[in-house]
Parts: sequence; C-alpha cells; structure tokens
Amino acid sequence: MTSGIHHVTGLTRSVQKNVDFYSGFLGLRLVKQTGGYEDAEQLHLFYGDALGSPGSVITFLVWEAGSPGRVGHAQVGEIAFAVPPASIGDWLQRAMAAHVPVEGPKREMGETVLRLKDPDGIIVKLVGIDMPAAAPLPDPIAPTRVRGVTILTENAEATAEFASRFGYRPGPVDGTTRRLISDSDVLDIRDAHGFFPGIPGTGTFDHVAFRAPDVDAVRQMRLSLRDHDGLTNVHDRKYFLSLYVREPAGTLFEYATDAPGFTVDEPAEHLGETLLIPPRDVARTEDLKVMLPQFARPGEERMPMRDLPFTHRFHTPADPDGSVIVLLHGTGGNEADLMPLAARLNPRATLLGVRGRSTEEGINRWFRRFDAVTYDQEDIRSESEAFAAFIEGAIRGYGLEADKLTFLGYSNGANLLGAIMELHPGVVRQAILLRGIQVLDEVPAADLTGARVLMLNGARDPFAKMAPALEQALRAGGAEVEAQTLPGGHELTPDDLTAATRWLA
Repeated sequence: MTSGIHHVTGLTRSVQKNVDFYSGFLGLRLVKQTGGYEDAEQLHLFYGDALGSPGSVITFLVWEAGSPGRVGHAQVGEIAFAVPPASIGDWLQRAMAAHVPVEGPKREMGETVLRLKDPDGIIVKLVGIDMPAAAPLPDPIAPTRVRGVTILTENAEATAEFASRFGYRPGPVDGTTRRLISDSDVLDIRDAHGFFPGIPGTGTFDHVAFRAPDVDAVRQMRLSLRDHDGLTNVHDRKYFLSLYVREPAGTLFEYATDAPGFTVDEPAEHLGETLLIPPRDVARTEDLKVMLPQFARPGEERMPMRDLPFTHRFHTPADPDGSVIVLLHGTGGNEADLMPLAARLNPRATLLGVRGRSTEEGINRWFRRFDAVTYDQEDIRSESEAFAAFIEGAIRGYGLEADKLTFLGYSNGANLLGAIMELHPGVVRQAILLRGIQVLDEVPAADLTGARVLMLNGARDPFAKMAPALEQALRAGGAEVEAQTLPGGHELTPDDLTAATRWLA
C-alpha cells in the first residue's frame, strides 16, 4: 500500500530567511507559492524535489514577524531529510561556512546524523542514508526526500498505535524514542511526558501529512475515524485532497492524496515561479498579490532589511516611479492592510507598511488608550518620537527621498500621524488621514508650512466630532489642509479612494 509522509508544514516569521535556508542553503526547489487555503492573506511556500514529489515536501505558512511558538508535546519536534551517506562531511563544511547552527555528526538509531537549525530555530536533521529521489535535484548532495519526523507526545503508546493507521509498524527503540517504520520513511515517537506542551507560533511545526493512494482511501479513513474527536471534512487543496485529525495525544495529522500534484496549474519547468491564489479567493487576486510578502530567490537582487524600531514591509511594483506611500493601519490591523488601497492610489508607488507596537488584548495599535476617547498622552509622545526616528532611519537605510514620501493612515494610524505632525514638524510633509482625530490633550505650536494634508471623515462616524480640532491645529500651524466629509461611518468606502486619488494626482 502507499504509505509514509506526504509533507510536513511549519510556521516561519521571515519569508526571506526561510527561502534563503530551504532553497538557497539546502538546495530544495521552491515548487509552489500560494495564498493560504484557510487564510488567503497568509503566504504558503512548498519546497521539495524537482517536482515536489510526495515524500520530499516541506511547506511553510508565513507569519511575517509573527510571535514565536514553543516546541513541546503534541507537536512535531524535528524533521529529517535523507542525503547521500558520503555527503555528511560536505554538509558539515557547508553549514559552518554559512554560519548555520550545526551539531554532529553523531549516530542516531544506527544512522549518521547532522542536526541543523533553520533561521526560526526549527531542528532539521540531515541523515546519511541511500534514499533515491523521485525527481532528483541538480545538486548531487541535495536532500533526496524526507527521512522522517520526530513527534513529541505525552502518550507514546497511544500516538504510536494511532500512527499505525497510516501504514507504520514497530521498529527499534532507543531510550525514550520508539521508531515506527513505513515502506518509505520513519516516525520517531519520543515520550515527552512531564515536559511543557507545545504552543503554536513561528519556529514550530503545524502538522505532518501522510500519503493516501487516492480519494477513496481518504474517504474510507474518514469513515473509520467518524467517532474520533477533531476529525475534519475532506478538503480540496487543489494539489491534493485531504482530511485532518488529531491523534490521541494532540499532534495534528493530515491524510493527503498523491494526486493531482503540483503540476496541475504550472508546467514542471516553471514550478513555483508564479504566486497563485486559491480558487475561492480569485476575485481578490490583485489585492492579495500586493498584501502577501515579497521575497527574492537565491541569487536575485534584494533589498536588505534594516533593524528599525517598527516591524515593516515593502511592496515594490514592477515599474516603480520613485514615490513611496508609508502606511499606518487602524486598530487591529497590520502592515499589509492598507496596501490594496495604496496600490490603487498609485500602482507605481513603492509601499512601506508599518506595524504599530502597542497592543490591546492582543491586537495591534499605535498607542495605548484608557477608553474609546481617552488616550495615554505619554505613550502617544513616546511612539511619535519612535516613529520619527523610524522614518529617519528608513530614509537613511533604504535611500528613500523625503520629498517623495506620502503618509496614509487609517483611524488609529491617522491619529498617530496627526500627533507626529504636531510633535515633530517636518517628518510628515504629505499625509492622507482617513478618519483621523485630535488625540493630544495639549497641542504644541508647530511650524507646518509646506505640509499638505487630506482629511476624509465619515458623516456617521461617531468619532467625527473630534476631527475638527485636528484640522484646526494643522491649519494653525500653516499646513494646507483639505477636509471632506463623506457618506458613511468609520469604515472605508470607495469614496475614500476616489477622493484620495484626485487629491494625490
């Protein structure tokens, strides 16, 4: 029967570092890049052999600058790739030359193993064993396929028994680790009883998927598990059909068909070259292509990211005109939220999305508040100063031109922009404030001569009554202010795009 691992999925906080490690250092082929099938605003990368053959694939969901998780029981803890036995010394030299953390070589279960860490801290083992690739990669010592994974569990016996459903049988035991063997790879079940439970986040694995011969096998598996907690319906992932289930100790398993595979929507010679959007989200294709993080492949020109006070991300269009729109999201947003709107304002502008550092019950904001209309004045001043330093660093570090910057803020982001203009004149010279209000209790005198501001307020916005105070303060400082009241409330509407496009032209 078809058995073994289909793919393994992890979470990364840096798309560029992830591509550099798995494609650049390990030499795997990036065979697919898509918007996530559960959340299309999340980039999903697939690496494997030359065709992304089942059993060779590791995938990553990109949580850019996302919070790290914690490795513990009820998780996949390690992944192992097979490499030619004679290449272990070469891989050790490569790791040392590339400053990749490495341990070994050492013997595990009778096999020679190097233990590496990827940029997120995920343990990647290279095992010297002859396991021919289904579709070999150009590098003769590149990984050939997934050798296995290590599962951390509080109930090793129950986990092992459940894994037998997917074609695994008992193998050797070494201390607290029992090995299960399929026709093509291994599962190492490690008894982690008494250790901390795993916490989802970047630097951890989300699940391991096992191979199903066909759709009927997936449906039969679902029937056999119908009384098991946590079983999902069958999902069509375009490249395979699958179901998810948690084994008794909590690790997430997937059961996925080999077919149709990654060549269903790209020819073999061009796999992974195009960002693809899940069918149900095709109406949002252009927006998603702007929102999903960009990356450079090994050898391609790239923009080095600077260590600045705020998490940020660039989107560079195919034909940039030299202008930059700096984006400040609203409460609960992130650095990508306003990118579709900004791309419509000027399709040739480079976009710089920035993430607020203040959090409120787990959601992003730009400064703290005590209630809906009472704001932490000290925090506003502190974050305004930090943002001014960020802009100075971005101009210097990325070679931006200050007179070609336009700032676009919505709600809480617009509020901070207004405060920055008042507290640090000259940093923001051209701004579009969407639903911006005055948040400073004491407004300093500021020379805003030469600054241009567009304020767009909503007629039914409950906060709109606080907007005139900001408008008056900006005008008093000498800024050229155009203020409009649009139909609608606090939410953005097509009228915002129309008004902002006209003003920016």
